[in-house]
Amino acid sequence: MPLREVAIGGLYLSPLLLYALAGFGATLLIRSLLFKVLGANRLWFEAWFDVSLFVICTAAAAYLSCVATGALS
Repeated sequence: MPLREVAIGGLYLSPLLLYALAGFGATLLIRSLLFKVLGANRLWFEAWFDVSLFVICTAAAAYLSCVATGALS
């Protein structure tokens, strides 16, 4: 999986930073939807849930980026 730097305005950013930002946004969206549907009392260990959901969303963003660019052959 080749990770290449992304140039934004002459500033080179790690692609992992972009994946983490996308994962954070997805985490906030999924977490708010789950709390509206299930309620706050149904989820135990909220901190572990948040970290796990963030890791899963960040990995999904990285995987989908590789699939979209054709890096996985």
